[in-house]
Order: sequence, then C-alpha cells, then structure tokens
Amino acid sequence: MLKKLSSLVLLLFITSCATPTVVNVVGPTDNQMNCSQLDAQIAIAIKYADDAKAEKSMGTGTNVAALLFWLPGLWATHENVEEAVDAANRRMEHLQRLKAKKNCP
Repeated sequence: MLKKLSSLVLLLFITSCATPTVVNVVGPTDNQMNCSQLDAQIAIAIKYADDAKAEKSMGTGTNVAALLFWLPGLWATHENVEEAVDAANRRMEHLQRLKAKKNCP
C-alpha cells in the first residue's frame, strides 16, 4: 500500500512541475464567433504560445528548482512546453481558417 501511495505522490509531483497551459485546438463556439472575436482568440493563443516559450528558459523559478532538486520535473516542463506551443500554433491556424471562411479582413 505504501509503495502505491508513494508512486501516486511521485506521479503527481512530476506532472505538477509541467506548468504551461495546453489549449484546446478547437473550441465549442468557434464557428459562431465573428471576426473581432476570432482576432481576440488568436491574440490569446499567441499569448499562450509566448508564455509557454518563456517557461522553457532556465531563469524561471520552477526550472531552477527542478534543475537543483528534480531533473525529471525539468524534463516534464520542457516536454509540456513543446506540447503547449504546438497546440497554440494549431489553434491559431484553425482560427485563421475560420477567418478566411468568413471573409474577415
């Protein structure tokens, strides 16, 4: 029982180190948005990508602590950064296609 509990705590600790937000590529109301709402969502996706890229730098407190105390946490954060940036980029592409369909400027 103790071994299972220790494994669960370890898993939670590793995944909690991965901080960037991974956005959903397609939102449930994307098709109902107008041009200005699509532009706002694109700006939000750009911000998520930029925030994720900033998490990859070694200057963040999370990464410094991971480097000193928990290397698997640093690896998990870097893996999560790649996933978050990819998801944000795919969201931007999806929203751009919607803008083109709606003939937005």
